[in-house]
Amino acid sequence: MRARDVFLNIIWFLLGGEVLFLLYCIGGLIMMLTIIGIPFGMEAIKLGGLSLSPFGSEIANLEGIQGKRFIFNILWFITFGWLIAVLHLLLALIFAVTFIGLPFAFQHWKLACVGAFPFGKVIVHW
Repeated sequence: MRARDVFLNIIWFLLGGEVLFLLYCIGGLIMMLTIIGIPFGMEAIKLGGLSLSPFGSEIANLEGIQGKRFIFNILWFITFGWLIAVLHLLLALIFAVTFIGLPFAFQHWKLACVGAFPFGKVIVHW
């Protein structure tokens, strides 16, 4: 990870990254209380890891959409994926108001895209 990414991740953490991380992880642990919720909880915790240090991370799609991933993505989006995406898009708009906030707006855009349909996505750290 480059020094710039470390610096921006520290600022991200101080501007609310820790809150996002805790919310995703607590939500993921609650979802994992049932056997049916385990895959959804794992995806929420994956989003928590990305929200902790988004700079220097990229999202890669797994090859092809399998039936299970497609169905899980639809269930995720219907239940709370749309809300996650809308909240991150609103935060992206708020950060995009200033020139200094643009890098943070791009990271919220990335989190909105992954938050809407997380199944079949892999986080790649540089």
